[in-house]
This record gives sequence, C-alpha cells and structure tokens, in this order.
Amino acid sequence: MVREALLALLAGIVIGIVFKLIKLPLPAPPVLAGVLGVAGVYVGGKIVELVAYRLL
Repeated sequence: MVREALLALLAGIVIGIVFKLIKLPLPAPPVLAGVLGVAGVYVGGKIVELVAYRLL
C-alpha cells in the first residue's frame, strides 16, 4: 500500500511538472477544499466497505 501511494505521488509530481512546462492548467483541484472532497469520497467508500463486511 505504501509503495502504491509513493508511486501515485511520483506520478502526480511528474504530471504537474509536465503540465506546468507546457503551460496548461493543473489537472487537480486548485484549493484545499477540492482535495479534501476527494479524500472524503475515499473515506466514505471505506466506511461503506467496513459496514458491509460487518453486516454480511
């Protein structure tokens, strides 16, 4: 899991560099609220998984 997270971070950094070099807007939420929204979607999905496994 840590390896996947580090690879995702590295890929994001490379993509950010490429987008800035070719003067395109970054393909990511520009504010903290957007990032937290994405994190919330992930956490919500994990909560459903945990509840579903306990009920089944």
